[in-house]
Amino acid sequence: MERSSTKPTEHLRQLVLASSSPRRRELVASLGLSLPVLILSSDADESTPSDWTPPRIVEQLGLRKARATAAMLAPEDAASSLVVGADTVVVLDGEVLGKPRDRADAIGMLSRLQGRAHAVYTGVACVDARTGRERIAHRRTEVVMKPLDAGLIERYVDSGEPMDKAGSYGIQGRAAVLVERIDGDYFNVVGLPLSLLADMLSEFGIRVI
Repeated sequence: MERSSTKPTEHLRQLVLASSSPRRRELVASLGLSLPVLILSSDADESTPSDWTPPRIVEQLGLRKARATAAMLAPEDAASSLVVGADTVVVLDGEVLGKPRDRADAIGMLSRLQGRAHAVYTGVACVDARTGRERIAHRRTEVVMKPLDAGLIERYVDSGEPMDKAGSYGIQGRAAVLVERIDGDYFNVVGLPLSLLADMLSEFGIRVI
């Protein structure tokens, strides 16, 4: 999705990350952008129709978050900000697995994922708060988990790490030892595909390198 792609982007002087995720903050910081980064998350509605595909879910939720955050900006910030929103889901056998509701839910998810391949989708949305120009895209990565016994799954869940993560695991944390291999972008599994984000930022005149 894109609007008025010929509009100039010289007014963009700040990146706004529409996320409270410390992982996404760290990934954006790793880019070493020359412009300041503001963290401002919103309470955007994350419900979606049951017939939406995983790519549509992550793209539209990323866009919804970016739009909601753009609407929260003070006029002086809105005049110079590009807002980035993102959303990640884990998909197993066509079923979308979000964040676990509780300990039992996390154990259930990991019990289903162990020893099998699943897909991770992350959608990224960029919104120019001044002009309303928008761009959305997504990436898909396949992840294969090792066979895991019940005791290991319970110990991992009791570490607390899975509770705020789609699919009940964080590949950048302790769950790194649970994963056998991946096919695709590692950062996509963490929650923000940096290569894709860099391509999108370049469309708004923001270069990473």
